[in-house]
Amino acid sequence: MVNFVLIAVCIIAGMVFKATKSIHPDAHKGINTWILYLALPAVSFKYLPKVKWTTEMLFPIAATFLISVFCFFFIMFYSKSKGYSRRSRSTLELTSGYSNTSFIGFPLISAFYGESLLSIAIICDQTMFFALSTLGIIAAVKGGSRSGKVSALFILKRLITFPPLIGCIAALVLSQFIDFTAAEPFFDKLAATVSPLALFSVGLQLKFNGWKKLIPQMSASMLYKLILAPAIVLGLALLFNIKGDVAKITVFEAAMPTVVTSSIIAEQFRLNTKLTNLIIGFSILVGFMTSAVWYQITEWLF
Repeated sequence: MVNFVLIAVCIIAGMVFKATKSIHPDAHKGINTWILYLALPAVSFKYLPKVKWTTEMLFPIAATFLISVFCFFFIMFYSKSKGYSRRSRSTLELTSGYSNTSFIGFPLISAFYGESLLSIAIICDQTMFFALSTLGIIAAVKGGSRSGKVSALFILKRLITFPPLIGCIAALVLSQFIDFTAAEPFFDKLAATVSPLALFSVGLQLKFNGWKKLIPQMSASMLYKLILAPAIVLGLALLFNIKGDVAKITVFEAAMPTVVTSSIIAEQFRLNTKLTNLIIGFSILVGFMTSAVWYQITEWLF
């Protein structure tokens, strides 16, 4: 409940500031720059060096990537059936294939399962973050291109210059040679700004006018994100006989609403930010209800 209130406060605060015109119309761009260049890389340095890599962790890694892959095909067929543009398709891919595994996922896992299982959630979170930084950026680049076609070299250039991905790789490599324990308080403070600022940025960009026209796109995105994605992971767990806490947390994290960082990427690559922000807002509201259902399902099956 407390987490829900904090989410609502951050989004509403952004909407209020925008309505009163007490903040520059492009203020969200400055906020997004902070998140992309400082806060998100700090998240990698905060969590990745502490992760204990075992063979059982292969399931959350594979499942998280497969959610994005299956999303690509689901949105492709859906967009073609509706005649949507490449830009709209990329926007839906961005909002449907990546979960809010930390700001919403971590507190809910602590509440439902206990803090001891956050180690598994961290694997899901960092894998999702890596997938978003690679597959998500590729989709965004294609959608932001006027022709819808970009060279592999151009995509590679955007990937290797994307700050969160650089931070993710740097954290993995440097942590093997450097002890970042002394810098943890600094990373903690930077990482703590990600979710509230990202949600505040969403509030600054959120517009409800014309939302009824976007119901089909919003519904399709949330259908995949909140129902089909966790169902796919559940099916994989049963198929490969994955049981216990690893199965529970991986399914539960897959059921989380759209990650708020997708709004920042959508804005950076000139995608449909209005649709992105509406899906983020509505998926958070609906996600609180559907996550309780998925908790009951995982407890019953595993």
